[in-house]
Amino acid sequence: MNVRQKKSPSYKSTRFKGCALEYTDERVWEQSYLRSKCKELHLEEEYRYYQFRLMVSHLTVFYLLFMFVFVIMIGAYLLFIRPLDAVYFDIITWSTAFAVISLLLSINFFAKLVNRHRWVMVFTSVLSAYVLVLTDISQNAYHYYKSDWPLNASFDIFVLCMIYMFLPIPSIRAAAILATSVSIIYVAYFINFLNVNTVFAESNTYSFDLLSVDILHYLGFNMMGIFFRLMNDTMVRASFLDRHQFIMEETWLRNALLQESMLLDSILPPQIAKPIQDSIKNKITQSEAGPDRFHSFGSRRRENFMAIQIHPDVTILYADVVNYTHLTTTLTVESLVKVLHDLYGRFDMAASHFRVQRIKFLGDCYYCVAGLSHPDPDHAKMAVSLGISMIANIQEVRADRALDIDMRIGVHSGSLLAGVIGEAKLQYDIWGPDVEIANRLEATGKPAFVHISGRTLSNLNAADYVIMQSTEMAKTDPLLKSMSTYLITGVATRDYVRNTMDPVLSGSNLDIKMIDKERPSMASRRSMSDELREEFRKMPVESLDFRLLCCRRPSNERDQKAELGMFCAAFRDSTLEWSYINQPDFIFKSSMLLAWGIGCCLIYIQMVTNNFVCRSCIVVDLVVFFLLTFMLCISWYKTVCWWKDGRIGQITYGKYSCMIFHLFKKIQHSVTLRITTYLLIIVCYCAVISLIIINCDRDQYQLSYIECLLFHYEMDRDICFHPWAFTNMICLILGMSFTFARIPFALKIVVSCCEAVAYMLIVFFQYAFIFQHSATTAPFLKAELAHCGRVCMMLLTMYAKERQTEFNTKINYKLNVDLHKKQKAADVTNQSIIILLNNILPSHVVDLYLNSLAKHELYYENYQMVSVMFAMLINFKMDLPSLRVLNDIITEFDRLLTTYKEYYVVEKIKVVGCTYMAACGLDFNLASQIRHTSDFRNSALQFEMERVLSHRTSDEDNNNDEVIFMMTTFALDLMRTLSACNKAYSYTHFDRTLSSGEICIGISSGEIMAGVVGASQPHYDIWGNPVNMASRMESTGLPGHIQVTEESAKVLEEFDIQCIYRGLTFVKGRGEIPTYFVGIDENLKFISAKFADRTSSRRYSVMSSLDPDLTLNESSEENKDED
Repeated sequence: MNVRQKKSPSYKSTRFKGCALEYTDERVWEQSYLRSKCKELHLEEEYRYYQFRLMVSHLTVFYLLFMFVFVIMIGAYLLFIRPLDAVYFDIITWSTAFAVISLLLSINFFAKLVNRHRWVMVFTSVLSAYVLVLTDISQNAYHYYKSDWPLNASFDIFVLCMIYMFLPIPSIRAAAILATSVSIIYVAYFINFLNVNTVFAESNTYSFDLLSVDILHYLGFNMMGIFFRLMNDTMVRASFLDRHQFIMEETWLRNALLQESMLLDSILPPQIAKPIQDSIKNKITQSEAGPDRFHSFGSRRRENFMAIQIHPDVTILYADVVNYTHLTTTLTVESLVKVLHDLYGRFDMAASHFRVQRIKFLGDCYYCVAGLSHPDPDHAKMAVSLGISMIANIQEVRADRALDIDMRIGVHSGSLLAGVIGEAKLQYDIWGPDVEIANRLEATGKPAFVHISGRTLSNLNAADYVIMQSTEMAKTDPLLKSMSTYLITGVATRDYVRNTMDPVLSGSNLDIKMIDKERPSMASRRSMSDELREEFRKMPVESLDFRLLCCRRPSNERDQKAELGMFCAAFRDSTLEWSYINQPDFIFKSSMLLAWGIGCCLIYIQMVTNNFVCRSCIVVDLVVFFLLTFMLCISWYKTVCWWKDGRIGQITYGKYSCMIFHLFKKIQHSVTLRITTYLLIIVCYCAVISLIIINCDRDQYQLSYIECLLFHYEMDRDICFHPWAFTNMICLILGMSFTFARIPFALKIVVSCCEAVAYMLIVFFQYAFIFQHSATTAPFLKAELAHCGRVCMMLLTMYAKERQTEFNTKINYKLNVDLHKKQKAADVTNQSIIILLNNILPSHVVDLYLNSLAKHELYYENYQMVSVMFAMLINFKMDLPSLRVLNDIITEFDRLLTTYKEYYVVEKIKVVGCTYMAACGLDFNLASQIRHTSDFRNSALQFEMERVLSHRTSDEDNNNDEVIFMMTTFALDLMRTLSACNKAYSYTHFDRTLSSGEICIGISSGEIMAGVVGASQPHYDIWGNPVNMASRMESTGLPGHIQVTEESAKVLEEFDIQCIYRGLTFVKGRGEIPTYFVGIDENLKFISAKFADRTSSRRYSVMSSLDPDLTLNESSEENKDED
């Protein structure tokens, strides 16, 4: 029933030296487990409702079956019985019984009544069964006492099948009690028949034998019926639990997908995210064929992808916090982040209100665009209104926190390019000349005013604002002096300003959360929901809907029926059929128990019927018995071991036990072995029943019968078999032919039809005389027709029951497969979003936002030692051709970053314009592994690291200041990468005006805080003095150099890297401080600090591991230097 088949338990040392017991799969198919699981998941109510629907569907099939049997029986009376008046009583009573039973059972179609009063189902079923039994027996008694006809029961087997398989009796125990009472009634009638029949009454031994045979065949049918009810309950409950699991996982996945999609949409516009996500989904799909080929963003030779869009009519807003530098020097990092979160949370809520899309914030700079996601004719008005609201908000924060801060805002309308570049830690950004104009408007503006361009003013209603002349700085700015600019202000709605405060936690109530690594368990799923209930009620059942006589069947039901064949209920899709058949059979042991019980009944009936010594019969009986017992022991040995030792713990079993476990597992999981076992059991049954007829002397029986009639003496009954015992044995075998689970239904039909045909040949040809002179079921009806009628009725009943079960099981399987496919598709989408989110935010931040943090909450992480790098590409124009070049370069940086991230824990933070920001040391778990792990791709680099660490003067190993060495190494690799790009461009037709091909890098290190701030979209950033200093090192540095602070220079010298003193450099907010350039030679190698007077230099970087020839050349050069 499970669509997602579990892997077979692997028995360790399957060469049988010893193994542990694996009983998980079998355990989940046991009745006790399924019942307790349904109760635990609160599915009992829905299961009872579905069980009611199933019983009603079984009842509709029974109506058809009962009607067909009734018509055939009446037709046989009319065609084959002469004189017809001998069965008038039978026709009348059967017609009355049919009408009464139909009326009684039709009450169960009133769902509301039956659901309110469940006893109605049992009551109508009991009455129907007894009506049929009493009608059958009363007819026989009537004909016996009126006409001296010793008739055999017509519907004893049919009633038992009806009770177990078709009547709406919810309780298995109630069905068993009713069937047992029916069997006792028939046995009592048979005892009475033996007593009143003088022929049998004179032979007590023979009468006892016949009675025991009768009891055994009723016992066999009751065992078969109980097995059917138990297995049906097991299969339905298992299907129910499967459906519950699928629906819950699909619902959970859908909700997670919605949550992740909302998070992704808040970070990247859908038109940008979708093509990237589709590319990831394709890679996930391809990885299923070869997972080793899958990497998040492909090989290094992959063609670069750039998701850029042109937006011709938008308004750009740049906002900057005035006096932010002073805040960074006077507030603690934690207090600073609280202030920023309070501010940016307010700004995000205001931006959402005015339909303005925030792009990102850079420390104290916040910029956004109106009219970007959707065209908006009022984009200028929305942006200016947002600016005025931001000023009002920061004034609220200034008053609440007693801070000397204000807001400077620049707004400009025009066109821009928007999208993402690179392939790691993707961030949505904007470029273009108009973006730079907005930035300059902000820089030359005045606190508490919105500085706008003349183009923006032309899109506004000037009467709504207070407009003033521009600042002197704007008039002298090289970019702005040729255009008209204005300072405007307005009145922000105070109610709105306060409303934006409500969703954002501020002041002392701000909840700062440390990161929680654990993802919530799926065990915290909600209980039965309306959606789950609706899905359960969609579970199909095969039934005759009488409303279809006047109404059309719903399209989904027609589609379900169209997927299955009419006669064998096989899937029209052969692949699906094969997948269904190849499911493991975890109830095989129960089928074997029933097969063993039926086999014992057949052996006993055969032994009693053959009242003479037959050595071959004894041998065959023993062989069959021991073969069935052997297979039973194999099937139940594992369960017995579980009952005995399973709850004790892990126990190692011997090689013989392991052999049995392994053999049973093979049978469970192999359809070929199951079919072989099934056919072997049927052959055993046929071998037993054949012993009855092969020892029958037909000629002697015929002669004895004639002499008995001529000379009026008692006939010797031991000459041949009892015909009705043989017929009942065939019915038992037919029942067993249909009962095995996980056997192709078509094979069951073929086997049972072959058995029926063989029986017909025996009845009508080989032993016709014996069957013709046995008891019949109606006066003047040929006995062989009565025998064949019983077998055909049994075959038809079992076919109707099995097809009903097969249909329901297969349709549920198909629905589960479809649900699994939907879940798989959703899972691929979910994976693609997760991968994309992990390529935008750090993975632990993604988990945190999806599972732990409520909207607008702030969380942070403190790091004692992190190295921060700013690397700026010089002289890049922000137009489309330049962006293509910039995308190629950033993509190469990102690919290098991927290698560093895997081995050296370098995290990309953001790209701002042409500036690449990264940090090292944001994951101490991985950082600590650098000193201890031996799993390096570049073993030479590992050796060099260990060597330089051993030469360090400091013995403190817990400072984690090797992150400075790694960050500097990465910076040098960026320079080498850019050099390789410039070399590649030199061989192609390339406009050199697009880029000068130079880079300026600054590095600083120290304590920082990392976290997520804002309200509308998560933005991961880092704050602290090292961030500010790294930015200043880059802005005050020189092209082609790596400038570092004095603290970083001292650490690098401990790593044998020369740092050249530059002098005192003015840094905003710090004044003049000493700075250093990292020693790099003309070959872009580090200059050794200990051999600075020599020309030797060393290179420790990943680039050498990516180019083996480079590593070889460097090693040879170093050897020459040492010589």
